[in-house]
Amino acid sequence: MAERNKFLQNLKHVYFLGIGGIGMSALARYFHAMGKTVSGYDKTRTKLTDELAAEGMNIHFDDDIGLLQPDLRIADPQTLIVYTPAVPREHKELNYFKSNNFIIKKRAEVLGLITDASYTVAVAGTHGKTTTSSLIAHVLKSANLEPSAFLGGITQNYNTNLLLSSRLKNSKLQTSNSELVVVEADEYDRSFLTLHPEIAVITSVDADHLDIYGDKKYVEESYSLFAQQVKTQLVLKKSIADKVKSATPVITYSVSDSKADYYAQNIRIENAAYQYEVVTPKGVFKEMTLGLPGLHNVENSVAAVAVACLMNVSEQDIRNALKLFRGVRRRFDYQIKTEKLVFIDDYAHHPEELKATISSAKQMYPGKKITGIFQPHLFTRTRDFADDFAKSLDLLDECILMEIYPARELPIEGISSQMLLDKMTLDKKSICQKKDLVTEVSKRKLEVLMTMGAGDIDTFVEPLKKELMQQ
Repeated sequence: MAERNKFLQNLKHVYFLGIGGIGMSALARYFHAMGKTVSGYDKTRTKLTDELAAEGMNIHFDDDIGLLQPDLRIADPQTLIVYTPAVPREHKELNYFKSNNFIIKKRAEVLGLITDASYTVAVAGTHGKTTTSSLIAHVLKSANLEPSAFLGGITQNYNTNLLLSSRLKNSKLQTSNSELVVVEADEYDRSFLTLHPEIAVITSVDADHLDIYGDKKYVEESYSLFAQQVKTQLVLKKSIADKVKSATPVITYSVSDSKADYYAQNIRIENAAYQYEVVTPKGVFKEMTLGLPGLHNVENSVAAVAVACLMNVSEQDIRNALKLFRGVRRRFDYQIKTEKLVFIDDYAHHPEELKATISSAKQMYPGKKITGIFQPHLFTRTRDFADDFAKSLDLLDECILMEIYPARELPIEGISSQMLLDKMTLDKKSICQKKDLVTEVSKRKLEVLMTMGAGDIDTFVEPLKKELMQQ
């Protein structure tokens, strides 16, 4: 462990292939805060890459070896190349680094190196991990426990996906077991198996990434393998307790199942916020308030309460933190909120996430017409869950489908947004090309508009917002 930490301390330059990814950008910010030279490549310029550049990182958007900085031309033991599995195998820069014997590690490996030297709280799950990990980090920070946190979204409270404790800022990577770190544990490519947390939360084990796993049983098997690596305590959603095998002590949580160790009761909505009580082994925590929509977020907050209790955070500190939590960018993220029009942007890209997001909107705005714009993400995911996607999208009053965002994939014959549209029973449904989207939406009479997806649909949020605000 000391050798691993010394390796990180001695680095001078860290180069990221895919620096604009939400997980990669958190690592980039971490190394930049530690005084390392940080630069990188990404396929697309985004608001996030602009933010990184403004913070002092050199970023380019063409896969061109000629654009590499001089100190990236020759391998050096003080230079680290970090990449994600989303980078294609034929990527010129990646292959250059490989053929010239650079030190190359996956993002998950680097996160594992950092957390191995810390007291780690990790949150895993097909859905809910970003909000839950952000909630946990916020509660612990509010209680002055000084956590660092690597998050899968931009927290609204702190406007970043990286929290750094003042101790870590001052220590320049001199981490120790006294350091507290909260991380989002990504199941893609079994990345979370690089982590060995003291405490872990598993929020869900629904099938996803079947291009990697092949079958749902292997998804569940990987979560069980992750659970075996938890050192002290596993916090597990009650409804999936029979699907995850763990040698670590387990406590369960639920939104309403009284058989769980932690659960919510007397849930109601007042002033557009949830009011409820949380039953814990320490007693009933009354008058809890959460401003996030959706019962799934109440459940996420119960998981956060369980972790906070394990870490001896007081009931009052937990109550205060939940009340002040403002959520995560692109998680039911209000863009416009007026009497006439509500515009919400959300990262939902799995059928269960779509179902939760759309159901939350219907619950918050009963009687209003819900219009959804959805950009499917990946051909394989669209193929594997086509029927479930159709059922979730049928919950809308009207649906606009964009073409599938391919990310790292090549097209698959017969898999398209039209195929998805044909499976839907909704009457008001259509497909819209990117170039026509803003114009098409501006023609519609809208009450509640939702943009949903994990591709580049987020780049249309500002143009849509601008157009709608002018009407």
